[in-house]
Amino acid sequence: MILTNTTNYFAQFVSYMSEHMGLGGQILAYVVIAALYLAFFAVAGLLLVYIERRVAAFFQLRLGPNRVGPWGLLQTIADALKLVSKEIFGTNRKDNLLYHTAYYLVIVASLVALSVIPFGKGIQAYDLNIGIFFISAISSVGVLSIIFGGWGSNNKYSLIGGMRSGLQMISYELSSGLAILTIILMAGTLRMSGIVEAQQGTWFIIKGHIPALIAFIIFVIAGTAESNRTPFDLPEGEAELGAGYHSEYSGMGFAYFFLAEFINMFIISAVAVTLFFGGWLAPFHLTDSLAWQPLWGVIWFFLKVSVMIFFMMWFRWTFPRLRIDQLLTLEWKYLLPIGLLNIILMAVVVYFNLLVRF
Repeated sequence: MILTNTTNYFAQFVSYMSEHMGLGGQILAYVVIAALYLAFFAVAGLLLVYIERRVAAFFQLRLGPNRVGPWGLLQTIADALKLVSKEIFGTNRKDNLLYHTAYYLVIVASLVALSVIPFGKGIQAYDLNIGIFFISAISSVGVLSIIFGGWGSNNKYSLIGGMRSGLQMISYELSSGLAILTIILMAGTLRMSGIVEAQQGTWFIIKGHIPALIAFIIFVIAGTAESNRTPFDLPEGEAELGAGYHSEYSGMGFAYFFLAEFINMFIISAVAVTLFFGGWLAPFHLTDSLAWQPLWGVIWFFLKVSVMIFFMMWFRWTFPRLRIDQLLTLEWKYLLPIGLLNIILMAVVVYFNLLVRF
């Protein structure tokens, strides 16, 4: 993997610290960057939990959190403190190595995926020349944590949840990968920042005609399934599995799984925005003439991601949970064949140079 984009602010910070303080400065710079991402991980997770509760209350015509702190803003912090203070315990029959590895692995996978997402021009920890492929690979590692948790708990319900998750992830990654490949045909690069820069004239969701729209729909459905969110939350299956793969987890072990689900939702939304909606680029070049372009880029990026997250939350509180046969039928009989035909259609559009330009 090759690091690219010399205007990367994080890379410049590491280079500056290395020049002035040597190896110690370089290590310190990496520690600072890691701390920033950990802080973002924690704050974003807590904020998304609060927003999810508010959105759920809105759709169910109730108030939601409104007692702890102004507008209930401190409710998720209170819940986090409760989970931190709880004792971590599980069944005596568990496999200690797999049981404890599971909830650390899910956090590490999410953090590593975050590191290559461009929040703005030059604002990402690593700008790899295979960035989108790297995220797809890391998302595959995340499912191992769920399988480890299900197997290591030595509980039949947890094991069923873990196996369901593995089956679901393996199935829907195919459609997700095909949707990504459809966009790569237009971008001509796997580099995340390069994909955004290729949309300077027109966003891919518009430039790519109907194939891009189909790819977007497939990616959103597959991404929702990969994040184990309703209506694809069969690995948890409260009605029949009692919480599924994290039935035997408590305290921070459970909190890590819970938090990672919301961060994965953010990652999927961020990737969708980067691939289809121009990443940090302003719509209709609204703010291109203003100063502080990196700051405006970050603002536009998070606004777009917020809209995507709202739609994913909308799905959760609108559609009922699918059965396992319905879930697999949707993937193997519909999404996968449509994705294969769609990538051929996009190849025809690109080959004959039929892309929309403004």
